[in-house]
Amino acid sequence: MTIDVEDYFHVNAFARVVSPSDWPNHESRVVRNTERLLDLFAEYRAHATFFVLGWVAERHPDLVARIAREGHEVASHSYWHRLVYDLKPEEFRDDLRRARDVIESAAGVRVRGFRAPSWSIVERSLWALDVLAEEGYDYDASIFPIHHDVYGIPDAPRHPHVIHRSGSSIIELPGCTASIGSARVPIGGGYFRLVPYAVTSWAIRRYAAAEQQPAIFYLHPWEIDPDHPRLPGPLKSRLRHYNQLGRTQPRLRRLLQEFSWNSVANTLMAGVDAPPLTTTLPLAIDAPAPEETAPVAP
Repeated sequence: MTIDVEDYFHVNAFARVVSPSDWPNHESRVVRNTERLLDLFAEYRAHATFFVLGWVAERHPDLVARIAREGHEVASHSYWHRLVYDLKPEEFRDDLRRARDVIESAAGVRVRGFRAPSWSIVERSLWALDVLAEEGYDYDASIFPIHHDVYGIPDAPRHPHVIHRSGSSIIELPGCTASIGSARVPIGGGYFRLVPYAVTSWAIRRYAAAEQQPAIFYLHPWEIDPDHPRLPGPLKSRLRHYNQLGRTQPRLRRLLQEFSWNSVANTLMAGVDAPPLTTTLPLAIDAPAPEETAPVAP
């Protein structure tokens, strides 16, 4: 179980209408929503990895401390929630370090994992894995093996694996997908609301039984808050963000009842119910890191 701890106004889909300088002017709901998730996890004895935005950790250190105190793993979701492929390597490194400093200070534990905003480690930003390894991260959870207009490496491995890069290595934990024929159906996040619950349940059971792999589910705190403020933006972004938010919490309860959930650290690092990791080299994985990357439109 993984949670990307960010507020509704941090979402990249609305970056053109809400800049970071505007963030303090919006009503923050991240604490109440994350605390609701913590209460749900306590009720069902579930543990999770919380990928915390550094900007949130700096302003709400008590929330981060509670996450760690209740036995969940605290990891990094960057500081400024900027798409990795829009950054130069040194900008990414600086953001990583700032986020890690504030998150570790609040949590009192070492940050071992990272998830990029909007799954933005793609083929042209694989250099970010070098930076993560150099900065001492044990694992990354930023590659979604699907076709998407903003992110994804469609032919990347579907299961946890080790990526070797220029003499270093890092564990990669891809987003969960259901393999239906030649198609890959994404599971979690907004897809959890839009895809029938039966598909999510079937996919997770298939991971555990037929594929002998842990399913990596993800969610955002704002997704259990159907009443959070509406922001202007492109129609496609609004449809993706706001559609059927009221389904999330009741479906999450079903998911917590139906399956046992643990954190990344407990499952993959401590070896709890985890199969051996497959060592693979995804497409273009050994490409050298560029000096800069070209931005793309959201």
